Amino acid sequence: MILVTTAGSMPAVLRFSASFPAKDELIQAVWGGRAVSDDAVTSRINAARRAIGDTGKEQRLIRTVPRRGFRFVGEPHEQATGAEKTSAGAVAIDQLHTGANLRQQITFCRTLDGVRLAVAAAGSGPPLVKAANWLNHLEFDWQSPIWSPLFTHLAARCRLIRYDERGTGLSSRDFPEFSFAAFVHDLETVVDELGLERFALFGVSQEAPISIAYAVRHPERVSGLILFGGFALGWRWRGSPADVAWTETPIALIREGWGRDNPASRQMFTSTIIPEATPEEMRWFNELERVSISPETAMRLLYVLGDIDVTDLLPRVSVPTLVLHSRGDARVPFEYGLRLAQAIPNARFVPLESKNHLILSHEPAFPRFVEEICAFLGEADGDARLTPIDRSVGVRI
Repeated sequence: MILVTTAGSMPAVLRFSASFPAKDELIQAVWGGRAVSDDAVTSRINAARRAIGDTGKEQRLIRTVPRRGFRFVGEPHEQATGAEKTSAGAVAIDQLHTGANLRQQITFCRTLDGVRLAVAAAGSGPPLVKAANWLNHLEFDWQSPIWSPLFTHLAARCRLIRYDERGTGLSSRDFPEFSFAAFVHDLETVVDELGLERFALFGVSQEAPISIAYAVRHPERVSGLILFGGFALGWRWRGSPADVAWTETPIALIREGWGRDNPASRQMFTSTIIPEATPEEMRWFNELERVSISPETAMRLLYVLGDIDVTDLLPRVSVPTLVLHSRGDARVPFEYGLRLAQAIPNARFVPLESKNHLILSHEPAFPRFVEEICAFLGEADGDARLTPIDRSVGVRI
């Protein structure tokens, strides 16, 4: 049997001897035998369907056969890889790219205060550094339906570099300092350790102000600054006392329910971050919250983020800047992204038609989100192959 599936969200074609490959055979072919959850298998099958224009409801090409497995019923056209075509394993086909060259490599570096940071790199080309988020796990994010579609697009065009923040993911869970200055230093440590002289910098949500601080401190090293769902003021500074109290209440619930198997308390955060996610995507994000950070660290981090204020730095940003923000973002309201773009000299602002704080791959806004980023990177690096769209679709502030 031939089955189209994915690894790291990129489609590949696998050939199996049986009509319905066993789950163990599928896991061995796609994940190299690593332990993965049923949700991971389902996610990759769904990603494969999306990649070839199929859906779980229609199942025109990839069919789910109850209690037996999955079956690909299309007719893929193979591309020879040498004198003879590959007879087993993954093979390339004309319409699809394989994910073999997009495997991430994870290494570690040490900060001056002794924290070990986990760093992942994938792809090749001009470097793009994505600053760490509040919730990060290099391995989990690489496979998740929340992040993997975006990471795959970026790693296919750039050398994508990510890292887990101190206290999260694969980085040290024990650390002496938790502060805005420490977060900026962690970013400095990663790029210095990798020997990056010049690179594009991508800050999402609370990492936008960290990225801004770095770009002001080291403008000669930043070829372009991308800010998505970001803000200049932490939650303590951007609302009435009632708004602040509303934010503090769910933080208190983290202590009791964050690490439990029951995701009820984590679902509250998930619903504000990706309210229009599918049930599968919400399950993944609920699990990310559990595996990426302890309840105590989650609370500490949120309180530190609440005190951020980089408004004085915005007029000092001198690098090319792209600001993107969802119009219906409930986590960080649209107006805060607009204020960033208004205050940063010559920033380009792109509103996105979404209610999600993180753009999901099935949303109509996702193609524009990816295209705007790739086009901006092409301009920043002078690489024409990264500019697939008409530049008239954005707004210059």
